Amino acid sequence: MSELKRKEYETALEPLQLELVAMARWVQHTGRRMVVVLEGRDTAGKGGVINTIAEHLSPRQCRVVALPKPNDREATQWYFQRYVPHLPAAGEIVLFDRSWYNRAGVEKVMGFATDAQVKAFLATAPAFEKMLADDGILLFKYWLCCDQEQQEARFAERRKDPLKRWKLSPIDLKAREHYEDYTRAREAMLKATHTRHAPWTLVDFNDQRVGRLTLIRDLLARVPDTQVPEKQIHFAALPGRPKKERCGVLKPIRNFRG
Repeated sequence: MSELKRKEYETALEPLQLELVAMARWVQHTGRRMVVVLEGRDTAGKGGVINTIAEHLSPRQCRVVALPKPNDREATQWYFQRYVPHLPAAGEIVLFDRSWYNRAGVEKVMGFATDAQVKAFLATAPAFEKMLADDGILLFKYWLCCDQEQQEARFAERRKDPLKRWKLSPIDLKAREHYEDYTRAREAMLKATHTRHAPWTLVDFNDQRVGRLTLIRDLLARVPDTQVPEKQIHFAALPGRPKKERCGVLKPIRNFRG
C-alpha cells in the first residue's frame, strides 16, 4: 500500500491540530494534568508525532521530556524518582519521548539492567501508574509499531542524510541486531503493564503520516468534552500614527578581537 501523500496528510491534519489547541485550552481551563507516554522501536516515529502534537501548543503549557541516560547519582535512586519532577502541574501537558519504560525495553535488551531489576520494574510500574491515575492525572500510553523492513529503511535514510545522522547512536546500531529480542521484551512489558487504569494503545507507524493521524485522533477521542469558549481578543486603536522602527544596515565593527 502506498504511503499517504503529503497534501492529503496536511488536509487531514489541520482540523486535528485545531482540536488539539481546543484540548489544551480545556486542560488549562479545568486545571487537569495530562501525561502522554510514547514508546516504540528506534525510528518508529516518536519524535515526529510529538512535534506534530506540540507544534501549535504553548511551550509554557505543553512540555516534551526526553531524558538522557541516568548519571551516577540517578542510577542509585528509586527508579521512578528521576521522572517524577517532570510530571505536570495543573493545566499542563507532558509528552514523554520514551519514559520509565526504558527499563523494560532498551535497558533489558542491551544489558543495562539486571533480570531482577526488570522483574521488579514490571511488578511495580502498574502500582506507580495507579498512583498517578488515582491522583487525577490523565495518563495515555502509546506503542508505535514498526516492522523490521521499515526500520532498516529508516536507519539507511538517517545514515545517508547528514541532517539526520545525529539520530543514529551506537545503541541504535546495536539495536538492529536485536529486533526479536525487543519483540520479546515488548510482549512481556505489555502483558505486565496493560491495566484498566493505564492501558496501552498500539498504533501502526509503518506509514508515519497515517500513524500520526491515527494516534492524534485516538488521543482526542479519549479526552472528555474539550469545548471551552475561546476568549475573544480585541485590539484598541493606537494613539497617533504607527511608529516605524529603524532597520538599516549596521556599520561594521572595527578592530574586533575574538
